[in-house]
Amino acid sequence: QVQLVESGGGLVQAGGSLRLSCAASGRTFSSYAMNWFRQAPGKEREFVAGISWNGGTLYYADYVKGRFTISRDNVKNTVYLQMNSLKPEDTAIYYCAAGRRLVASLEAMDYWGKGTLVTVSS
Repeated sequence: QVQLVESGGGLVQAGGSLRLSCAASGRTFSSYAMNWFRQAPGKEREFVAGISWNGGTLYYADYVKGRFTISRDNVKNTVYLQMNSLKPEDTAIYYCAAGRRLVASLEAMDYWGKGTLVTVSS
């Protein structure tokens, strides 16, 4: 069992930065691929970024590539999402999720956090 708790969301102006954190409980954190998804008001949840269990493989959705960076610390049981050059269209609830496979699929995730709200003002 893995429990995930996101933090770091808030209100930021366009062009600004935020760093999200996702703290995981449980001894098996390092065996999971970790991902960030987001859901904007009235829209479906979508993939943002993913990282393999050892941090060796990273991948990003095209709409955040070059602006967002995912990383993880398996000692601290935490995954991060550094978000730079934020745009109003990045406004959403951001969720971290753990899965056994590194795939950009909601259905492949085994555990979800409750999310943290990011609001980007224009």
